[in-house]
Amino acid sequence: MNSRGSSNRLSSSSSSGFGSRVSFLMFSMFATMAYFYIAGQLWQDAENRAYLVSELDSRTGQGNSAVSVDDTLKIIACREQQKRLATLQMELGKARQEGFVSKHLSEISGTHTKKKLLAVIGIITRFGHKNNRDAIRKAWMPSGEALKKLEDQRGIIIQFVIGRSANRGDSLDRDIYNENRLTNDFIILNDHVEASGEQTRKTKLFFIHAVDHWDAEFFVKVNDDLYVNIDVLGAVLTTHLDKPRVYIGCMKAGEVFSQQTDKWYEPDWWKFGDGKSYFRHASGEIYAISQSLAHFISINRSILRSYAHDDVSTGSWFIGLDVKHVDEGKFCCSSWVTGAICAAA
Repeated sequence: MNSRGSSNRLSSSSSSGFGSRVSFLMFSMFATMAYFYIAGQLWQDAENRAYLVSELDSRTGQGNSAVSVDDTLKIIACREQQKRLATLQMELGKARQEGFVSKHLSEISGTHTKKKLLAVIGIITRFGHKNNRDAIRKAWMPSGEALKKLEDQRGIIIQFVIGRSANRGDSLDRDIYNENRLTNDFIILNDHVEASGEQTRKTKLFFIHAVDHWDAEFFVKVNDDLYVNIDVLGAVLTTHLDKPRVYIGCMKAGEVFSQQTDKWYEPDWWKFGDGKSYFRHASGEIYAISQSLAHFISINRSILRSYAHDDVSTGSWFIGLDVKHVDEGKFCCSSWVTGAICAAA
C-alpha cells in the first residue's frame, strides 16, 4: 500500500514538473515574440518620427524640433493640400483646352491665344480608292500651291486620311507614300491598320492627330465619295464660332438591327431599348465638331465606346456632354437643298 502510494506521489510530482517546464517554455516563446513585435513597432514609430522631424525642420528652418500631434497633423494636411492644388491646376488647364472655361477668364489669365485656322478637313479614304481621290482633287480640293494658299488665306486645311497596311511596307503602303510625295495631301496614321470594321477607330485617330497638330476652330470628317462646296462649308462654320462646344451635321436617327444577317447589324443592339432606335446623331458622310470636342476625344481616347458604325459612335461620345447639336440641312448630301455643302458622287 505504502509502496503504491509513494509511487503515485512520485508520478504526480514528475507530471507536475514536466507541465511546469512546458508552460515556462511556452511563456518564454510568447514573451520573445512580443518583444520583437514591440521592438519593431517602436523602430517603425522612430522612423516615422524622424521623417516628420525632417519635414518640419525643412519647413521651419529650426533644428532639433520636437514634433507634437498638432505639428504632425499640420504636415499631413499641408501635403494633402499641395496634392489637391496640383490636381486642380491640371484640371483647370484641361478645361481651358476643352472650352469649358470662358474666353473672358482665359483672356484675364493670359492663356487665350487667337486661333489661326478655321477648319481642318479630313477626307477618310482607303487603299484602292485612288480614283476617288483624283476625282476630288479635280473637283473641289486644290492641289500644290493652291492648297497652301487655301490654308494661308482662308484658314482651311484639307488632307486625305489613311492608315497603314497590315503588312508594313508592302505595295499598298508604297503606293500611298509615292502618291503623297507628289501631292503632299495625306495624313498617314501610323498606329492604325486599315481593316474592315475599323472606321470608328480611324475617325477617332484623325481627330486626335488633327487637334494635336493644328490649332483650328473646327474639325471636319468627310467621306471620299463626296463633292464638297468649300465656300459654303466655310460660311456655315463661321456662323457657329460663338458656340464653344458644337456638333454640326445632318442629324438623323434610325433602326438598330439586331440580326447578325443584317448588313447594318449592331452587336450592342440591346443597349438601345425595346424600340431599337439610335439616338440623334450626324450622318457619317460629313460632319463638323468644335475644337473643344476634338480635345475631349483626344483626352478620353482610351475609354470612348465604339459601336458598329462610326457616325453612331461619334454621336454617342457627346450624349452626356453640354454640347450644342446643330441639325444643318446643308450637310444632308443625299437631298439637294439650296446652297448645299455636299453631294454624293
